[in-house]
Amino acid sequence: MRHEVTDADTAEAVGSGDVPVLATPRLIAWLEAATVRAAGPFTGPGLTTVGTAVRVRHLRATRVGGHVEVTAEPPPGEPGRRLTFAVRAVDASGELVATGEIDRVVVDRADFLAAAPG
Repeated sequence: MRHEVTDADTAEAVGSGDVPVLATPRLIAWLEAATVRAAGPFTGPGLTTVGTAVRVRHLRATRVGGHVEVTAEPPPGEPGRRLTFAVRAVDASGELVATGEIDRVVVDRADFLAAAPG
């Protein structure tokens, strides 16, 4: 998934800092979206995945107008309910912007929503 950094994606805009570069929370949201897409083959009718843990190192700044390609590599083999994705973000010059892992769990959508408070 390729993203262009806009003013709305900066640390200033999301409140995670005071510089006009890609905010770590926005980058993590993009990486999580990539895991949702990559988790598709591990779900069936009535099933979805929910995020449970994020371990990401944001290594390089990206200015407004820059592009970032995010990927999520599914776990090898035949995983069970718990899925750990290797995630990466690379900028237009091929430099590594972020690396890490994001965990998701396969759940029954209706049961999960019924158990959610509020």
